[in-house]
Amino acid sequence: MNASASPGRAPSRPPPRAFGEHLRHWRQHRRLSQLALASDAEISTRHLSFVETGRSSPSREMVLRLAERLQVPLRERNALLVAAGYAPMYRERPLDDPALAAARRAVDLILKSHEPFPALAVDRHWTLVAANSMVPHLLPGADPSLLQAPVNVLRLSLHPRGLAPRIVNLAQWRRHLFERLRQQIQQTGDATLVALLEELQAYPVPAGPQAELEGEHLGIAVPLQFRSDQGVLSFISTTTVFGSPNDVTLQELALETFFPADEATAAALRHLHG
Repeated sequence: MNASASPGRAPSRPPPRAFGEHLRHWRQHRRLSQLALASDAEISTRHLSFVETGRSSPSREMVLRLAERLQVPLRERNALLVAAGYAPMYRERPLDDPALAAARRAVDLILKSHEPFPALAVDRHWTLVAANSMVPHLLPGADPSLLQAPVNVLRLSLHPRGLAPRIVNLAQWRRHLFERLRQQIQQTGDATLVALLEELQAYPVPAGPQAELEGEHLGIAVPLQFRSDQGVLSFISTTTVFGSPNDVTLQELALETFFPADEATAAALRHLHG
């Protein structure tokens, strides 16, 4: 597995071309009426209606104000600006770009300092960007085709030839990941994530007693219970994102860190770390 491979870019659905169509799409996606958005953006409903129908052209400041009120991701804010006739505002650079050197060092520091526990970084499509030295310890038995870059972490986790057979509470963990993916889709409207969710849901549903846990959330967080050569390892996870990013890549980057949920898991990981 190439832990530092550049994330792949799956094609997304072409966005509407006119600014008004873009704006209407995001307003409806956020389930807001014209009155509600106009009030929030401190403009008249009439003016907003004219902008949506193309009868009025928005200023650059108006585009950014509406995008802010609608919580549009940076990538799509660029699309809104271009549709309105303005230059994109937010750059998208690979994480190894010199301009992002400080951010890359921060990512590497977090991943390394989290050892002896697993941690990884993913992009908005859950493509693996980086991982620490503990992640490969969880991968034996996975089909090599799922470990070829670009590696999709969710596909690797839930595929029948991936890690799924080793996840003790697979039904519960599936539901947890599906809920996170639906929330991400609601936030971004990303067509690639919609297709990914449909693919994952088509994988075989776990059978047996453990499937009964699907509707239950036990303890302080949904655990990942993983069968390994060291016994069953139990994890709880956290997600870290950059605060107030002005770069598309940084906004879409997430660090997934796994902590031992019990002392037996902590001891086993310390032993693997050597």
